[in-house]
Amino acid sequence: MKDYDDSVAFLGQWGRFQQVVFFLLSASIMPNGFGALSVVFFADTPSHHCLVPDVNLTQDWLNAIIPTEVVNGKQQLSRCSRFRLDVVRNLSAQGFIPGRDVNITDLEQEGCVDGWSYSRDIYQSTIVSEFDLVCRDQWKQPFTSTMFFLGVLVGSFFSGQLSDRFGRKPVFFATMAVQTFFTFVQIFSPSWMVFVVLLFMNGLGQISNYVSAFVLGNEILTGNVRVLFSSLGVCLGFAIGYMMLPLFAYFLRDWKSLLFVLSLPGLLYIPLWWFIPESPRWLLSQGRVEEAETTLKKAAKMNKVETPQVIFEDYSVHADATKTHPKEQHNVFSLLRTKNIRIMTLILCLVWFTLSTGYYGLSLNTSQLHANPYISCFLSAAVEVPAYTSSWLALRYVSRRLSVICILLIGGVSLYFLQLVPESLLELSVALEMLGKFGMTTGSSLMYAYTAELYPTVLRNTATGTCSAVSRVGSSFAPFLLQLNETMQVHQKIISSDSSWGSGSDQIWLHCSLRPAVRALAGGGELCSRQQQCLHIRPRPERHLAAPPVPPGSQQDPGRTAETAGGKGVTREPGLSGADCQTLLQ
Repeated sequence: MKDYDDSVAFLGQWGRFQQVVFFLLSASIMPNGFGALSVVFFADTPSHHCLVPDVNLTQDWLNAIIPTEVVNGKQQLSRCSRFRLDVVRNLSAQGFIPGRDVNITDLEQEGCVDGWSYSRDIYQSTIVSEFDLVCRDQWKQPFTSTMFFLGVLVGSFFSGQLSDRFGRKPVFFATMAVQTFFTFVQIFSPSWMVFVVLLFMNGLGQISNYVSAFVLGNEILTGNVRVLFSSLGVCLGFAIGYMMLPLFAYFLRDWKSLLFVLSLPGLLYIPLWWFIPESPRWLLSQGRVEEAETTLKKAAKMNKVETPQVIFEDYSVHADATKTHPKEQHNVFSLLRTKNIRIMTLILCLVWFTLSTGYYGLSLNTSQLHANPYISCFLSAAVEVPAYTSSWLALRYVSRRLSVICILLIGGVSLYFLQLVPESLLELSVALEMLGKFGMTTGSSLMYAYTAELYPTVLRNTATGTCSAVSRVGSSFAPFLLQLNETMQVHQKIISSDSSWGSGSDQIWLHCSLRPAVRALAGGGELCSRQQQCLHIRPRPERHLAAPPVPPGSQQDPGRTAETAGGKGVTREPGLSGADCQTLLQ
């Protein structure tokens, strides 16, 4: 069977068709950039203390009614208690002066029974001030972010399987619509409980359409343009959206206004339906050869090149066989089908988990880096541009495995040494934290391309979605790690550092290191051989048989078999027939 990239080589790599797909899909990622991390602003906790009702108190007692306490070696006003109002009112009425006539440390304290007073120096309002997510309800603030990431987890998990079954394009636009709609309706939340439910639904579409757009572009584009798209295109789209977030938040300091503006860009992407095609690779994997050829003929017309009369001649017989013998529908359990794919999937999931925990832990912590959260958020976003550029260069000139190992070690080392920097050296602390963010961001970008190359078409979106889902488990822990960091400052960075070291070590067991993108992944003995080199964690002895590949439905020895493909033996796992190997590589 002819290589897919060779079949579509007549289109070229950078014609008008490829340019439209490249830039539109990259632009579609921008709402993910400012949507996924908008929680940094709309769920931030402003400075606050107990509300003091309008009663007859002297100015001295108004200044003294909130007790002071020491937090992390610093003295500050208590956030959750005040001196008993009735006692203070009586003392004030009698003309006593706090600190001179009365030892205020001996006074009885009470909770914030009248609510809280929130500072408006930075924000007009956030959901924390709207729903009083402080003191006894302080756990609700990180749980809000966790609910969003749990929605992302569920969405990325199911969107991968839905995309493999119903197509890349429908799922891409459906998840974008979910993201836009629920971002808007969150504005009308009457309570925190309703808000987090809507935020969960928002998360269903957030990163799901990122994964769908990534896979769609990865399958439509070819050659170096594909590598450029997967390492720079979608990633820079995300980074640009992320850098726009502090700009929006600076001018819109009310959480409802911010969410309203963040929901509007989704409407601008409705016309993209008529410009972005379905993936021809996916159509071929479903046996829909005529639709794939129609898509490519339209692309050829846009590029002003001649189209062969039959583009996928070798696929016609395969398509007829598919209609006669419907192919097995693959799902997440296919990733556990054989030992080699199973081990590879587990290692990749661990790496994704580590990178996501570190990335979101550092990103959500941006409001604590600098006195001005808008500046710190912009710095955190801006560092992603050189990170994605480094990822692209690594994909071009360095092996995948070596790139991931090195970048994990860089991120781990920087976060580890961050604990040794004294508080007086704030600039050095910020620099090390940005270096750690650089490492986590670069690694995340590399893993999308690395994972997509290791799996065949029928499993690629399911595998990418599954790994993304596992990574969201890590991102769900990140908000609570930040809460832990407030009381035990060393833990969050050390956990991320140790995880990076461990994941970097595990990468040694992945012996597949692809420099160019996998060329076809669309069937054929040679590609089966090439993919088997990726899926086998350790080399296995080859056995050669003169017999041709076993046709569908024929009897075969249930033990390990081998096929001759281009003169080279190919080892396969038990239970995979020749047709199965062919199918998995389409």
